[in-house]
Amino acid sequence: MFDKKLKKTIYTLNLNSDVYKDITDITYPLFKIYANKIGAEFYEITERKFPEAKSPTYEKCQIFELAQEHQNDWNIFIDADAIIHPDTPDITELLKKDEVYHNAVDFSPLRFVSDRFFKRDGRNIGSASWLCIASDWCIELFKPLDDMTLNEAYDNIFPIYDEVKRGYESHRLIEDYVFSRNIAKYGLKVKTFKDLHFEGDYFWHDYAKPIEEKTILLKQVIKNWNLSDLKKYENYQR
Repeated sequence: MFDKKLKKTIYTLNLNSDVYKDITDITYPLFKIYANKIGAEFYEITERKFPEAKSPTYEKCQIFELAQEHQNDWNIFIDADAIIHPDTPDITELLKKDEVYHNAVDFSPLRFVSDRFFKRDGRNIGSASWLCIASDWCIELFKPLDDMTLNEAYDNIFPIYDEVKRGYESHRLIEDYVFSRNIAKYGLKVKTFKDLHFEGDYFWHDYAKPIEEKTILLKQVIKNWNLSDLKKYENYQR
């Protein structure tokens, strides 16, 4: 049973609701089931606050202010095109408040220039920002840049070969860079799915495919996970 005293919010980013409707029709019911299961609010970011950023994904940094306005104990971000299984446990119950969570992490030197914060930290953690969790103690994970310009940040980002083939430019990875740098800058402790010692397929996400192809893949995952009928579970209240 979740702790009703703790304030939790699941955030997602959807700035083009009409364009992504086929995707969110699949993913949002699962987000809301999970939110109900862990006693969290569901909050959709739909407006830009950082129009100077080339990539709208930088809007994930809105959580830094939103989380404080909402007075959350825990902040969960999930990309709108990700799937979360209804059986997923409450990950906030498995973390300490001085730890942040990612489903997995990358090796930061693959994509990012190591400035003094990365070098001082030495862990070379690259944030996979499609799923991340931080408490009010570690809200700096989501903090937007305040000591360099966006253009300076873009110059420190080098997409890997496969991403370049798919048309990615450096600005498309801006939030991964910022969150990775924040982990190093603030010395945030990071836990991943493997560290929590539970097994199974609880999340699915593929970040580099066209909407039409991704919609097909999402439907296939729903079929493979036998989640075609969620009505009973949607009405289940804890």
